[in-house]
Amino acid sequence: MKIFRIILAAMILSALAACAVGPNYVRPSAAVPPKFREVSGWKTARPADSRIRGPWWKIYNDPTLDRLEARVNVSNQNIIQAEAQFRQARALVMAARAAYFPTIGVGVSFSRSSPSTTTVSGFGGGHIQRTESSDYSLPVSASWEPDFWGKVRRSVESNSANAQASAADLASAELSIQAELAQDYFQLRTLDAQKKLLDRTVSLYKDSLKLTTNRYNAGVVSEADVAQADTLLKTTEAQDIDLGVQRAQLEHAVAVLTGTPAPSFSIPPMPLTASPPEIPVGVPSELLERRPDIAAAERRVAAANAQIGVADAAYYPSITLSASGGFQSSSISTWLTWPSRFWSFGPSVGWTIFSGGLRHAQTAEAGAAYDASVAAYRETTLVAFQEVEDNLSALRILGQEAEVEDAAVKAAKKSTEITSNQYKAGVAAYLNVITAESAELGNEKSAIDISGRRLNASVLLIKALGGGWDASYLPKAKELTSSKK
Repeated sequence: MKIFRIILAAMILSALAACAVGPNYVRPSAAVPPKFREVSGWKTARPADSRIRGPWWKIYNDPTLDRLEARVNVSNQNIIQAEAQFRQARALVMAARAAYFPTIGVGVSFSRSSPSTTTVSGFGGGHIQRTESSDYSLPVSASWEPDFWGKVRRSVESNSANAQASAADLASAELSIQAELAQDYFQLRTLDAQKKLLDRTVSLYKDSLKLTTNRYNAGVVSEADVAQADTLLKTTEAQDIDLGVQRAQLEHAVAVLTGTPAPSFSIPPMPLTASPPEIPVGVPSELLERRPDIAAAERRVAAANAQIGVADAAYYPSITLSASGGFQSSSISTWLTWPSRFWSFGPSVGWTIFSGGLRHAQTAEAGAAYDASVAAYRETTLVAFQEVEDNLSALRILGQEAEVEDAAVKAAKKSTEITSNQYKAGVAAYLNVITAESAELGNEKSAIDISGRRLNASVLLIKALGGGWDASYLPKAKELTSSKK
């Protein structure tokens, strides 16, 4: 029992005396504006709430979108890959933490040997009798390197921060794919709305061609009017058919995002009806906690900072405590008896005196990696603020454009009505009718396109704001080494 008391005392002593070399982590500063410049032009949610709650896509009140988004986390292969990478990072934390504890091994061995008789020298050259012997051994060995300089603690700290960054990467991948799905879905619905418009327009142009043909047969108009009406009809039909290519590609993209083979996936046509929701924007300082990519970048700064301590620990000596014991005997009958016991214990100290500049280079490398991670963190925050401002601007400007375009649609409809009546009365050429109808169709298509772009910008704004995510969702250090998933 004495040997175990010595080991226990050494462990307690090292725990009390240990100190972690290297700098303690301090979160780097980042440029945070006092407010979003464009927020004054954006209608925020009421009642005032600075956060998006729950699955963010439910804000659009679209059951089909809800069903598709629910399949993303389960079936999307990119998210499954990111989740596996998080589990890998978590395993590295547990591997680093294992260095806190002794390594203990046990083994059983048996050997039987006989020496060579020709190697025995003596006078007279008499016959030497061959002897055989057996050896039964049951050794138990233990070795432990106390973490005097904090190398293990810094390694665990670094791997824990990397695992938290991986968890944030997983959240970022989920948010990106969810947003991409919503964008593709709304673009598909925009095409459905345009097709509905073109289907209706084709029907009207067919009636117009029939009317013009009858007037030509009656000798009221020239054949040129019939040709113009037929050209307008065929051009619009071609536009109508062409939408099928874009819609099919978007449908296939949604299939991939939901982990479904494209041939077995379809979305029934339904024109766009949603409008941009009221999105809670909050204040700029909250963005540092609400974006998973910012959290991932910040955690990688913490990991790089801890690696400086790991590199610094190489300047200090390594102390290893080793112990072994067990039973050894030449006879199996006395093998596991108390007199057959053996043991040994002793510490060893190793210190690298000269390494040709290796330790200095490793420390410099760790410092440079830290500086690079700080720059990456600050760049990520700058891009985050840019993305919020971009989409706030887009929503404000597109809202203004939508109002003007709606007025243009009304004016175009009135122009078409007046010109058609003038043509029927014989006071206007059919070219004027074509011009008015083309302008009306173009304005209606533009209005639908603006609606789709507004929805797209709202999705990108939600994504830029973090989609309701929060840094408090990151796993804690204890959770990273817990057996629970």
